[in-house]
Amino acid sequence: MKRLTAKEEELMERFWEKGPLFVKELLACYDEPRPHFNTLSTIVRGLEEKGFLSHHAHGNTYQYYPLITAANYGQGNLRNVITKYFNNSYLGLVSSLIREEDLSVDDLRRLLDEVERGN
Repeated sequence: MKRLTAKEEELMERFWEKGPLFVKELLACYDEPRPHFNTLSTIVRGLEEKGFLSHHAHGNTYQYYPLITAANYGQGNLRNVITKYFNNSYLGLVSSLIREEDLSVDDLRRLLDEVERGN
């Protein structure tokens, strides 16, 4: 999965929250000072080229909609982090989380129970 810049991710979050949007509607989601219409339009077209958005034509304007869910994007990012920082080891990631978060043995047992139950 391709990576998103911070601005691209910010726009995708708005699409995931609101659903299909015209660029004009996307612009209205921002507080002042709002980004320029052309700037948003350029970023949206880039997201479409990367395969994150598609559009429906409405006359001479486009309504854009997400092609992937926020959950799918998050899972892809997690895989990238595991590959890049944990030598492709999920166990390495979990070990690091346990050490960093100072999880108790009881917490870990509860987590394992949830995983085994499919929660």
